[in-house]
Amino acid sequence: MTVTSSRIVTVAATQMACSWDRAGNVDGVESLIREAAGRGAQIILPQELFETPYFCKDQKQSLFELAAPADDHPVIGRMQALARELSVVIPVSFFEKARNAYYNSLAMVDADGSLLGVYRKSHIPDGPGYQEKFYFSPGDTGIPVFKTRYATVGCAICWDQWFPETARVMALKGAEILLYPTAIGSEPQDGSIDSQGHWTRVMQGHAGANLMPLVASNRVGVEQGDSCSLTFYGSSFIAGPQGEIVAQADRESRTVLTASFDLDRIAAQRASWGLFRDRRPDLYGALLTLDGETTPRR
Repeated sequence: MTVTSSRIVTVAATQMACSWDRAGNVDGVESLIREAAGRGAQIILPQELFETPYFCKDQKQSLFELAAPADDHPVIGRMQALARELSVVIPVSFFEKARNAYYNSLAMVDADGSLLGVYRKSHIPDGPGYQEKFYFSPGDTGIPVFKTRYATVGCAICWDQWFPETARVMALKGAEILLYPTAIGSEPQDGSIDSQGHWTRVMQGHAGANLMPLVASNRVGVEQGDSCSLTFYGSSFIAGPQGEIVAQADRESRTVLTASFDLDRIAAQRASWGLFRDRRPDLYGALLTLDGETTPRR
């Protein structure tokens, strides 16, 4: 049987450097989105926490002032107006304040400018240069998917990308495209570590294992903190449903990448390949534990 229906969706990954000119950063993201929309993109992914430099290099009380509630957030509001004008979907990464809690969050803005919901980052890293546990509580939203005008999308954030469970949950919930805004670069404790290839291959695996396209947007540039500096390696990319790299940026340039996928054709391939038919959730109880033991040891 040949699939005759066709639903072509064009996605975009973006990357740029950020400074402490917050207005300039948001202007830069808007410029990238406009460029992507001009090239036909319908779902456009900016990088993680684009309003400022990646501030988690240091533990500084004053930086909590960067957070704001999702309701009436000025950057989210601006992206809503832009999405409405251009008829594009924009996942908006932001530092969220919710009363006395703080989250690394993402607001999913649909092509009519409506806010479909907020996802709060599930996995929070803690290491030299990436001290996120000081700023963010673990997310309490679960791992949602969002039915946008063009496709049902799953969108996780940075450190979430290292966990295949996150991608699989989004796929099980009906995602057709996986989106990952991120901020990843050098490791200040060991200059010999370059995780770019590792990072890329892990997410190619998510695309291939779930047979669906994946978009990853990273930042570029050197950012200096009090305790260390980080060099972000860009390399934003779009992977196809077999995990193949369809487009990838370099490590330094302001970039817009686009790629188009026939989601109906991919859905048919996904069904026939059997990845979801042959799952055995009855055997996966160990995934609900930290150490693989479903019964506590005595």
